[in-house]
Amino acid sequence: MKYDKKIQTFTDLIAWREGHKLVVYIYKITKTFPSDEIYGIISQMRRAAVSITSNIAEGFGRKGYKEKLQFYYMASGSLTELKNQILIAKDIGYLERKRYYRLIEEANSAHKLLNLLISKTKTFLTS
Repeated sequence: MKYDKKIQTFTDLIAWREGHKLVVYIYKITKTFPSDEIYGIISQMRRAAVSITSNIAEGFGRKGYKEKLQFYYMASGSLTELKNQILIAKDIGYLERKRYYRLIEEANSAHKLLNLLISKTKTFLTS
């Protein structure tokens, strides 16, 4: 994906956009989970997913590159947490195979983009 537009806001970040797609998908998928899980796995997955894009946005808003990195790393941690929860949801029978693989694929794609954002931000620390 080529991206030539000048980045002016966090919503211009491809990593944020992919993360946002993942958040929306998590909300849609967890609507199908048993209602008695509203305070369990549903809440955990939604909070972890929202935390990904929230930390990217907050990091974008920080002035120093060291601060930005700190928030991007927190987003990465939340993404890893979400991957664990997706696996749990599959293993307890809340996600069928097809949805599981689509979710993992989207999570991995978001993680790759986030890692690229982290790498690019690191280059500004050393230059």
